[in-house]
Amino acid sequence: MAASGNTSGVTGDAYHLPVLADGVRRVLAESPERLERLIDMTLGGGGHAAMLLEAAPHARLLGLDRDPAALRAASARLEPFGDRFVAARSTFDQVAEVARAHGFEHANGILMDVGVSSRQLDDAARGFSFRHDGPLDMRMDPDGPTTAADLVNTLDETELTRIFREYGEERHAARIARAICQDRVESSFTTTLALASLVERVIPRRMQGADAGRIHPATRIFQALRIAVNDELGMLERGLSAAFNLLPPGGRLAVISFHSLEDRLVKTQMADWTSGCICPREFPECRCGRLPMAKRVTRKPVVATAEEAAANPRSRSARLRAVERLDITAGGDR
Repeated sequence: MAASGNTSGVTGDAYHLPVLADGVRRVLAESPERLERLIDMTLGGGGHAAMLLEAAPHARLLGLDRDPAALRAASARLEPFGDRFVAARSTFDQVAEVARAHGFEHANGILMDVGVSSRQLDDAARGFSFRHDGPLDMRMDPDGPTTAADLVNTLDETELTRIFREYGEERHAARIARAICQDRVESSFTTTLALASLVERVIPRRMQGADAGRIHPATRIFQALRIAVNDELGMLERGLSAAFNLLPPGGRLAVISFHSLEDRLVKTQMADWTSGCICPREFPECRCGRLPMAKRVTRKPVVATAEEAAANPRSRSARLRAVERLDITAGGDR
């Protein structure tokens, strides 16, 4: 079992400050005595998991991540909780099978912290960031089949433009894609700084508009490639559905997103779960019989306080949304 007494030293790891920790605690551990099983679908550094295990002293928690390095680091950090914690390697869309394999037929609270972790960003060898030179990789799962270099060096101009525009919301997507395809004829792109330098050359400061001096011009390109390499939006969409199906009535799902593409997807899915009748407005009465499957726990997204944003800059763009599953058995089996 977990070590007795205060384990705040576990949650106080200076390396990984879990974003919106107070908000997560409020929405998932509001009634800690009722919590039996929790799932952290993005274990990362283990900060949220440690906080939840402390807040719900009778609960067991299953921590999932597709990055084996994250699993090793978090498992060492959470060792004081003994058999109340178990870790497993999994992607979002595998959560149901992996959870059941570990005895989690359902979970009272599930957390998804979407996006790349601070540990991954800071490791130059993973190739997520251009702050340090490294291989153009960006795989959250190091055994994944496709790297960012594969995409940059093989996709045609049209497909690169689509990725930069859709996943990076980059207004200069076509210009950057064209330059990549021209330059790679002479030499393939293999490092983060090589790609970042090209983007900086192609999009000079005078063309960066309001972003000039605020973010590096390659920021959106790196985001777009990371999303494409890891199928992040597809994984999120499938993971939301799989996680919701693991909730019993009264169980809650909380999701932290970091950019508009993720948040829009989460908001849309939660709106669908919390909506009832979808009959046309001109119908005098409901004919579809559709009942809400969930209720909102957060009317508006929870965001970082000024104090948290100052202490942990990564939290500035974080948005937390949560729903609670309803018991609709009286309305028919869905």
